[in-house]
Amino acid sequence: MNANPSLGEYIARIEEACGEEKDIIVHFKYEKKDEAIAKMLKKARIEKTVAGIIFDLTYKGYSIRLYNTGKAIFKKMKEKSQVQEVLAELLL
Repeated sequence: MNANPSLGEYIARIEEACGEEKDIIVHFKYEKKDEAIAKMLKKARIEKTVAGIIFDLTYKGYSIRLYNTGKAIFKKMKEKSQVQEVLAELLL
């Protein structure tokens, strides 16, 4: 499923959202979500946060909305492979 097998440790599934602007939704595995969130917050730039529940991040020009429930939405991404590359940089 994943281009990088070690990403499988963190990711439960990746979905494409419907709509005009194509977004990619990533669900992290429950047992790894806190670690994944911590790594992403450390490497990406935090633009805005809402009560420590929702984080708007930017990383290399990409916009990411990260939820403390273990879900991340990558805004305006064209391909799942792009998301996997960004996640590999953020998590591995």
